[in-house]
Amino acid sequence: MDQQGVVYLIPSLLDENGIEAIPSYIVTSVKDCRVFFVENERTARRFLKKLWREMVIDEYEWYVVSDSRELSDTFRQKLKEGKNIGIISEAGCPGVADPGQLLVAMAQEMNISIKPLVGPNSILLALMASGMNGQQFQFIGYLPIDNQQRIKAIKELEAESQKKNCTQIFIETPYRNNQLIEALISNCKPSTKLCIAADLTGSTEWIKTKTIADWKNEKTHLHKRPAIFLLQASH
Repeated sequence: MDQQGVVYLIPSLLDENGIEAIPSYIVTSVKDCRVFFVENERTARRFLKKLWREMVIDEYEWYVVSDSRELSDTFRQKLKEGKNIGIISEAGCPGVADPGQLLVAMAQEMNISIKPLVGPNSILLALMASGMNGQQFQFIGYLPIDNQQRIKAIKELEAESQKKNCTQIFIETPYRNNQLIEALISNCKPSTKLCIAADLTGSTEWIKTKTIADWKNEKTHLHKRPAIFLLQASH
């Protein structure tokens, strides 16, 4: 039986100026790949070219990650042909809050060797710097857009945090950051702690943890700045 390919989970930039957050050994793994499955082909190509200037982009095969049957078949076929595959998400680590997990699940079913590579992850970086509970935490993803549903979700997360003494982690589309902050400040208890981490790994990185009462006294404007939010109720 011919040897099957290897899947490399290649971390990408959180901030376009945060190239130092990518370990140098990542280039070695990139050079070992012949096929790339990416969330966004344009930004993935630009990222790899920044990482390895000599890379001849058009010598590699490129596929955009989706849940289509055709893509699944292509992914399996490339591995059976013995080609090493690199998976790259739009930001951070593939498979973590990312559609790449579906491909990883397929590779596991095929008993393929999978190599997760170290790189920046906004969830862990924010948690590390928050001073909140790193023993018990959960990542929620996006909260509801509808205002009433959002308020309900915030109150439920706060109550669960208090009951379980856990950190609740969530994100928002950058242009809605200010609305989310306002909703948190208006609906959480004064003693609840909120950490906001913006522009992680970038030159304007900004991470602050304060109580809701203290946030009310501070003007915070994070419109269109990539951010992640962490909440922990007083226990």
